[in-house]
Amino acid sequence: MTDLMSARIAVIADTSLQRHVLQKALTANGYRVILNTDPARLEADDLAQCEADLWLVDLAQSEDSPLVDSLLEKASSPVLFGEGHAPERSSEHYPRWERRLFGKLKRLVGDPSRAVGPTLEALLAEARNPARLTLPQSLAGFSSMPVTPARQVWLLAASMGGPEAVKAFLDALPGGLPVGFVYAQHIEESFEATLPQAVGRHSQWQVLGARDGQPVRCGEVVIAPIAQELGFDEQGAMRLTGRGWPEPYSPSIDQMMLNLAQQFGARCGVIAFSGMGSDGSAAAAYVRRQGGSIWTQRADSCVCSSMPDALREGGYSLRSGDPRELAQALVDHLAASAAELAGPPVEDAV
Repeated sequence: MTDLMSARIAVIADTSLQRHVLQKALTANGYRVILNTDPARLEADDLAQCEADLWLVDLAQSEDSPLVDSLLEKASSPVLFGEGHAPERSSEHYPRWERRLFGKLKRLVGDPSRAVGPTLEALLAEARNPARLTLPQSLAGFSSMPVTPARQVWLLAASMGGPEAVKAFLDALPGGLPVGFVYAQHIEESFEATLPQAVGRHSQWQVLGARDGQPVRCGEVVIAPIAQELGFDEQGAMRLTGRGWPEPYSPSIDQMMLNLAQQFGARCGVIAFSGMGSDGSAAAAYVRRQGGSIWTQRADSCVCSSMPDALREGGYSLRSGDPRELAQALVDHLAASAAELAGPPVEDAV
């Protein structure tokens, strides 16, 4: 297995439902399922010929299988026993089950999101001038104002295919809008320094790292750090906590959504772009209860639609579109709330 190839997983499970759920979950998280079988149908040749990087064994009903015993004795690859019966994908317990399983897989056979970093090279090579949307007249006054703390802060959340989608969104978005962004991207830490230039080089937005003690300002896209959790204090200033993100994702989109909604409530939003897995689904209900909006990238425009699909299937997404359509929707949303956005600074409103 090369560094950028997805790990090959062989599944042995004794119920058809469990095999189906594991197949879908593994594929959605970027792993390749090369065998998925009932232990009763497992042949000795299957063990000998299957070149798996990991065997995932999940037995709920069967008695011990001699071939499974043989696998445990002879397998040269790791053998992982599953997390038990998988909840329905729409269940509130599903994200927790998924996090436990994929936290173990990432430690044993690596993180498929390591394939995201090398895609930045293509973005850095682009020389096109994007067709930018028009700034509405009702928002024109904001473009001449001094840089101020953003009253509305939106999270841009992404995994596989995310940098391309976020770049297309920012390329389309006119400058001078009264909003700031936090961008949480599943990516290896070694590519973190390249990400701002790759997604921001053709846009009118300043893409930069988080600054401890400073607010998110209008016109900024703040990259959520990989190594430590980003939170906010009571005045809305960013706080680098010094602690890692909850496993298995870095950054954790779920945790970033919780931190954002806790501080900004109805003045926050989330746009889930292309990505693997279901990071974000566990926190979506809380964001909605706090009054925040959740939008998703349309599946047919995604490199991988698993993450936005999970939010749509859970009933949390209020709007879907391709990156340019989502940019237009945000411009329209901000234009409709121009009077509110012209209110007192964030420090006085919190």
